[in-house]
Amino acid sequence: MSGHGKLLAISDLHVRYEDNEEIVQGIRPDSDDDWLLVAGDVGETSTDIHRTLELLADRFSKVIWVPGNHELWTTPDDPLRLNGVRRYEHLVAMCRELGVVTPEDPFPVWEGADGPTAIAPLFVLYDYSFLPAGAVDKQSGLAIAERAGIVCSDEFMLHPDPYPSREAWCRARLESTEARLAALPADLPTVLVNHFPLVREPTFILTHPEFAMWCGTVATADWPTRFRASAVVYGHLHIPRLIHHDGVPHHEVSLGYPREWRRYGRAPGRLVEVLPAAAGRSNERMVRP
Repeated sequence: MSGHGKLLAISDLHVRYEDNEEIVQGIRPDSDDDWLLVAGDVGETSTDIHRTLELLADRFSKVIWVPGNHELWTTPDDPLRLNGVRRYEHLVAMCRELGVVTPEDPFPVWEGADGPTAIAPLFVLYDYSFLPAGAVDKQSGLAIAERAGIVCSDEFMLHPDPYPSREAWCRARLESTEARLAALPADLPTVLVNHFPLVREPTFILTHPEFAMWCGTVATADWPTRFRASAVVYGHLHIPRLIHHDGVPHHEVSLGYPREWRRYGRAPGRLVEVLPAAAGRSNERMVRP
């Protein structure tokens, strides 16, 4: 790496929409040294995920992927009839064949500007602990959400097999991921990449606050500071923005659905520049179809 590259990020490509697919076709690096973080929800079917990651891996020096909830869905039109952990493991194997880094691979170290920095792709689910007001546990929270007309499709299409529940799968992922992060050198900064936000604060502006139950876990609240994050990258909320929490920048990097990005009044499909970081500079670069 020459040091002139950028660490760029995007998520929630949802390529089953033709307009989003057209935008993805226009995603290109600025230089041969650029890396791309893809923070989940490329698509719902294994064929869409493979095609899209193959395209991006051919264009960028390195592509790093984490799964979103949509990649873990088992949909009727997907030829891949695997659930839960077996589906995730299949996607990891597919990525490795494409040369795409996954949460199961050694953390690559960014040696460009603002490096060295360990890039840590994470697969941490949610455990329903972002409870809505008035809820005391998962069941009361789900009841409040249902009365508000909010039920995430994960309840029907994201299967946790062989775990008994999504929160049990989340607990297992938390334990293994925390151990890997703790094993990093104590003086090495990180960029933490996860589909779901690692802190609850980004969910406070949700139109339907009950949806936060499907958006993360309180168990990761101290990870950005404890594991020396120079930045956190996430998606899922479809509210692209930059916030700072405990002094750490948190980049929401989603493209989102066409009905959402058409409201922005600007060209959709931005690659967010994570590194090098510069205070006071716009952290986004537009990608025009």
